[in-house]
Amino acid sequence: MGVMDKLQETANIMVVDDTPANLNLLQKMLQDKGYRVLAFPDGKMALAAAVRHMPDLILLDINMPEMDGFEVCERLKADAALKEIPVIFISALTETANKVKAFSVGGVDYVNKPFQFEEVNSRVQTHLRLRKLQLELERHNLHLEDMVKEKVREISDSQLATINAISKLAESRDDNTGQHVERTRTFCKILAEKLRETSRYKDSIEAAFLENIYHAAPLHDIGKVGIADNILLKPGKLTLEEFEIIKTHTVIGANTLQIARSKYPRNALINMGIAITHFHHEKWDGSGYPVGLAGEDIPLAARIVAVADVYDALRSKRPYKDAFTHEKSYAIIREGSGSHFDPALVEAFTAVESEFANIRAEMC
Repeated sequence: MGVMDKLQETANIMVVDDTPANLNLLQKMLQDKGYRVLAFPDGKMALAAAVRHMPDLILLDINMPEMDGFEVCERLKADAALKEIPVIFISALTETANKVKAFSVGGVDYVNKPFQFEEVNSRVQTHLRLRKLQLELERHNLHLEDMVKEKVREISDSQLATINAISKLAESRDDNTGQHVERTRTFCKILAEKLRETSRYKDSIEAAFLENIYHAAPLHDIGKVGIADNILLKPGKLTLEEFEIIKTHTVIGANTLQIARSKYPRNALINMGIAITHFHHEKWDGSGYPVGLAGEDIPLAARIVAVADVYDALRSKRPYKDAFTHEKSYAIIREGSGSHFDPALVEAFTAVESEFANIRAEMC
């Protein structure tokens, strides 16, 4: 029996929606996949039932009478016994503000109506896996004092597995090859190692920094789970309004990781992940987004990811463009020195550009 079969065998999923057709459809489809389903037409009934029989995951509508989905989620997160239950919002509301609010009140994902059930099922599977890993990690932490006297590695295998699962969830939205995350993290480590050789950074880039950026870089685009497919995968040029929506993936990603930091405030990996997700689209001259930081006000890890991410994006085929050659991509990065990119990082990139080309060829 596979991992997913075991999850389906034991997982209790709560569905909350005041529209009977939606409620019945989700209930039947999930039951057909082997889950045990608790279905409720309003938030008050759902909260009372969650106290009696805690679900493993909740699918939650937003527009409901008396108590909307946002309030339901806030009450769940205010209850010590229920706050760790993952909540996936399923709503017809497509405005960015609603998506941002959904994540800010504690939601882990957002699916637009009308939905494709295969997408819903994929999200459900992913978050059940993440919940399972979280529970394993909590059990692991309870026994840390009894494990070893030596210093325990801050990043456990289960944490890294969780990060990888989150990263793959975001990547699956707009990268069919599944290699963008792997290439970008490798590029970042190479750039950081080269930068470390300079007198300016030899003391600030330590071994822990190199390890953390390798594991945190894949988080850079996790906020894309909050961007609708018709915008994220649009083959043509984005309108100004659509581009403003795309830009919010930085805030959505950072806000999502802030939830993890509230539990592990000293975790260097999570802190670096927040800096990367929030600021990897900032530019050296201050013309980037979402804040408009400039120069060294942009965290170093985000500056490194900016170069790696842009290089891989240039080399990749997208719905709106063909893949560029290494030579053209190299020239664009060089041209962006002092405007888009940190000049010191462009110099580091120049020194290792052949390694980038080789990695891109090997990891297509």
